[in-house]
Amino acid sequence: MSEELMRSLNQFIGYQFTQSFWDLEDGQRDEILDDLTGVLERLSEGVYLYRVFPADGNMDFLIWSASRLQSELSSAQYFETYAKELNPYRRYIRAVENLWGYTGKSTYSRAQSAQEIDPFAGERPTYLVVYPFVKTKEWYLMGRDARQGMMNEHIRLGKGYPQIKQLLLYSFGVQDQEFVVVYEMDDLPLFSDLVHELRSTEARRFTELDTPLITATHLKNFEAWRSSC
Repeated sequence: MSEELMRSLNQFIGYQFTQSFWDLEDGQRDEILDDLTGVLERLSEGVYLYRVFPADGNMDFLIWSASRLQSELSSAQYFETYAKELNPYRRYIRAVENLWGYTGKSTYSRAQSAQEIDPFAGERPTYLVVYPFVKTKEWYLMGRDARQGMMNEHIRLGKGYPQIKQLLLYSFGVQDQEFVVVYEMDDLPLFSDLVHELRSTEARRFTELDTPLITATHLKNFEAWRSSC
């Protein structure tokens, strides 16, 4: 499989520190955070840490991990590694949201967009917004030309905000949602403006689900998270 065609699995898991973590002495909590920083380096090829609290009162941090699909067994190998690395810490952290899916070729855009997120880029913008997405049954029963026309409007509006990058993940048949929609940006109010504008597009009529939203801030490691507490 060529580099251009290679798909990747991207997973976004939001975690909450349990009461067992908060009951530890300060030094013991520091040890757990140091250990988790090491775990991040071993999870997969692309791993990024985000602070969520206080943007969400029920989630403390989020881990985005990306893994290239080298073979049919790549998904299984990724899940095995993730479980092996995180299971020892499940007494102290609890997953409260889990969204994942696969990259794929866009149905409505032939050329790759300059605004498409590279999951393996290394450096990440300040903000990340992630949410599940489901279209209505009526959307899929329409003719392709009708759908393409509405998506053209959607794409045109998005291009008016070149600072905002997007990644669309496909989750058909493997999670409850159909897509995971991911945005990165350095200007969060500008992103809110874009979403507000997209609400008035014709395609909005055919949105069945696009919540819960996760808004997070990029962190270098758990040391950065600890220093902000």
